[in-house]
Amino acid sequence: MSRLVSRIALLSLVPLFAATSAEAHHAMGGRLPATFGEGFISGLAHPVIGLDHLGFIVAAGLIAGVMGLGAFVPVAFVVASIAGVMLHVQLVNLPFAETVIALSVVAIGGLLAAGREKPARGVWIGLFAIAGLFHGYAYGESIVGAEPTQLVAYLAGLAVVQSVIGAGVALVASGRAWTPTSLAPRLAGAAAFGIGLSAVVTQLIPG
Repeated sequence: MSRLVSRIALLSLVPLFAATSAEAHHAMGGRLPATFGEGFISGLAHPVIGLDHLGFIVAAGLIAGVMGLGAFVPVAFVVASIAGVMLHVQLVNLPFAETVIALSVVAIGGLLAAGREKPARGVWIGLFAIAGLFHGYAYGESIVGAEPTQLVAYLAGLAVVQSVIGAGVALVASGRAWTPTSLAPRLAGAAAFGIGLSAVVTQLIPG
């Protein structure tokens, strides 16, 4: 049990270190990435700097692990997020994106905290694909107008960081000690719920 706790603790530090190292390079004075490297770092940073995005990815990994869904759920989210970026780059309007993102974090956190048994795998994949589209649309805001090389690098960074976090959490949560009714995933779900609720309140009462 202590070994499992240690693994969880180490895994929880990965996003924090990623955010710390990437944050210094991410803003770039508000300008678009100018090189492949800047595009890649920007892609790595965006999902871990935004707590709502990070909360959703971690919760998705937990659901995939504790409910035995395999890699399908995280992969569906990552692929859909890339599609969402491309929608934004093509200047397609996806209305109420930030609100949908905040509500998606509330929903996934609430489902995880409730400790319910899993619905059909296809339902989870569909829900996470829709959520990924909106999260990706938000990611696209910081890369609209970039050159193709930087865009490709940005997409690669997004895919890598989301896949590593989602799959890593799913791997840890797939152990026998983890079930939908276990305390640890339910507490994590409650934390994600709180992050999403805070984002909703911020949008309703800006400033």
